[in-house]
Order: sequence, then C-alpha cells, then structure tokens
Amino acid sequence: MSYKEELESKIDQDFVAVRYNVELEGPAITPENDPDVQAILPKDEPYRSIARAVLRGDTEEAVSKVKEGLSSDVSPMDIINNGLMKGMDAVNELYTKGFYFLPDLMLSGDSMMEGLKESEEALGHKSETKGTVVSFVAEGDPHDIGKNLVVMFLRANGYNAIDLGRDVPNEEVVNAVKEYKPLFMTGTALMTTTMTAFPKVVEELEKNGLEVPAIGCGGGSVRKDFVESFPMSVYGVEAYHAPKLADSILKDKKTWKEIRKEYSDIVGEFVPEYD
Repeated sequence: MSYKEELESKIDQDFVAVRYNVELEGPAITPENDPDVQAILPKDEPYRSIARAVLRGDTEEAVSKVKEGLSSDVSPMDIINNGLMKGMDAVNELYTKGFYFLPDLMLSGDSMMEGLKESEEALGHKSETKGTVVSFVAEGDPHDIGKNLVVMFLRANGYNAIDLGRDVPNEEVVNAVKEYKPLFMTGTALMTTTMTAFPKVVEELEKNGLEVPAIGCGGGSVRKDFVESFPMSVYGVEAYHAPKLADSILKDKKTWKEIRKEYSDIVGEFVPEYD
C-alpha cells in the first residue's frame, strides 16, 4: 500500500463531512442528516448508497456502488435517475443553502460523472438527455470556473452540455449554434473587457440568420443592465440557475424576453433587480 493509499484509508468520511457552524446552524450534523437532504435522498438500495457517495464527493465509493448495482441487474437508467441524479439534487440543495461551496460541488460533480460513465458503458450508449445547451467562456477570457459550474449543473440535471472551453472565438460560438441547434446557450466572462464578446456573438448570429431562445450571460464583472442592452440575452445570476432557465424554455416555451421579466419566478427565489 502506497503512502497516499494508507493516508486515504485513515480518513474518516463521517468526521470530514460534518458541519461545525454550531452558532448559526445548531448541533453539528452530517450532510445526509439535513432535513431537506433527507427528503431528497432515496430510501431504497442501491440508490441511497450511490446518492450518498455523490453527496460526499467520494468518487471511489460512487463507482463501487454503481458497479454493485449493475452486477445485481439494476437498470443503468434507474441508477442514473434514482441514484446519481438524486445525489446531485441533494448537493444542489446544500449549495443553494450555503452549506456547500465550490470544492464540494467539484468533488460531487466528478463523482456523479464517473458513476454516469459506468452506467452508460453498461447501457451501451449515452443516456437520453432533455436537450442540448452550448456553454462557452468569452473570447479573450481564460477564467473558466464559472463555466465549469454551469456545465456541471446542466449535466447533473439531464442536459447535454456542449463545453466549448475558455477563450472561445466568436466565430466558433456561432458555428456551434449552427451544428448543435441548442435550446439554450450560456456565456461567462470574468472581466468587463471580455464581456463585450457577448453582443458581438449576438450580432454574428443575427448576420447568419440564427437565433437561440435565450443566451444566459454572467460571471465576474458582468452587469445586468449591460446584458439586457442587446437581444437574445438573459443575465445569469447564479450557476445553479442555468438548468432552471433551460427547463423554462424546454417545458414552458419561454422566450428570452419572458425570462427577463419572470426570472425570480423561474428560479424559485427572489433575485434583486440589480446586483
């Protein structure tokens, strides 16, 4: 056993995952004992163990439990929908409440994606998705943490998120719209100098006779008044709002104009008019 393996074997996950902000939250509890999380986590096995592993960001355990379920003839799609996705639903809940932070999200996202790979391999093909969303970081901008979060939340909620990467040329974004015909698109930028790529992308789309139901633009110094100064765009407040906005387009056929007006209702929380 290597030193790393020996060290990891001594880590007590029950201890690591406990919240200790006693003054604000009351007695320390593990994430799965949070009342809202308990309502989300499945009761039956192997789904509960899979969801719990995702919640804890324990990739090795998540893959192990997925394999156990598959070896017991549990449907790959049931594992995806009732185990992996439920785990990410619980993660989203804790992130929304401010109990989970960026490292927690990334660890849980990795666990979910590795479990998904195992399930899709057993399935023999990619699992069906709700629809396609194209995500990119504005041309000239190398900062991609926000975009990575958006992609993770979209995939965790059943969308085929096409990740174009960072510092994406405007022409490449337009070509992606031509190729994938997405129902929604997201763009992120950290700096005021690079957020100017958003209206240029819209201009190029219009020149090519293309239209996207909505383009969620956000990140760093991006302002709501700037985003709403050009068509097709919606100011994205939080990364975890992305799948809710996509749902509103897919299920309710919302347009970008309607999303602007109904943003708070769509995401299910009050969002100030200006941040």
